[in-house]
Amino acid sequence: MSTYYLMKVKGKAKIPDYVQLRDENLTLIGYFRPNRTERLSKIIKDPDEAAYLLTVIDQMEEYGKMTKVEL
Repeated sequence: MSTYYLMKVKGKAKIPDYVQLRDENLTLIGYFRPNRTERLSKIIKDPDEAAYLLTVIDQMEEYGKMTKVEL
């Protein structure tokens, strides 16, 4: 079982919004824009896990709130 934490970070001015991807130890393993998720498939090798994480990212509305995802 894999555990990931996602957090949406609000950008300011010319800096866009980002999503942080962290592992079960809360270590940052990925940082990417929500509309450029091809980087996620390079970080998460299992295509089913990556697809599920993408659906969670699309549903995230709050900024700065850590979301725990267990796969």
